[in-house]
Amino acid sequence: MSLFSTHQVLDAGLADWRKVAQALHARFLTRDFTTGLALVAAIGELAENADHHPDVVLTYRHVDVKLLSHDAGGVTNRDVDLARKISELAAGRGISADPEAPTVVQLALDTADVTAIGPFWAALLTGDAGAVDGDVVVDPTGRVPLLWFQHTDQHETPRQRFHLDVWVPHDVADPRIDAAIAAGGRVVDDDEAPSFTVLADAEGNRACVCTILER
Repeated sequence: MSLFSTHQVLDAGLADWRKVAQALHARFLTRDFTTGLALVAAIGELAENADHHPDVVLTYRHVDVKLLSHDAGGVTNRDVDLARKISELAAGRGISADPEAPTVVQLALDTADVTAIGPFWAALLTGDAGAVDGDVVVDPTGRVPLLWFQHTDQHETPRQRFHLDVWVPHDVADPRIDAAIAAGGRVVDDDEAPSFTVLADAEGNRACVCTILER
């Protein structure tokens, strides 16, 4: 079992799905709760048969599905195969997808010393000071966004320490950036685009629009 590269994911023909951050995501527009509940039950049966289990969120109007091989640390053939089966299942029930919908927000915090502050943020966010894996605070229950520590030099405050990483589908990034600029923002740095583009609001607070491209 090997990890799929970005190009392999893009070439897999998964029209309903987008790789956002580390996982495959899809939103299926079920329109009502009963249809969504039935779709979730059918996805569950597929998952049991495949012995590979996605994260599924049911709301009144849609069903969100996330696929990731946790043991491999990314997207593998198991995820791609199950994604295809879920899409076929949804299509057979007349349920369409919205591939522009998936969005993942991660928190990034500048620090010169992860060991000094990591346990605090892990305890604050998850209740467990040991919930730090390298440069990341992880919450296995999915209650809070992922927090990662960006290494920096020592510096005096005030200087922006936190910023948001807003992960969007690769074909949504440009419209999202344009919308933010039209709403009063500006591009601070696009040297790493399309991997990520740094934006700022009118007061200089920064955020990054991130995609899987060129990673």
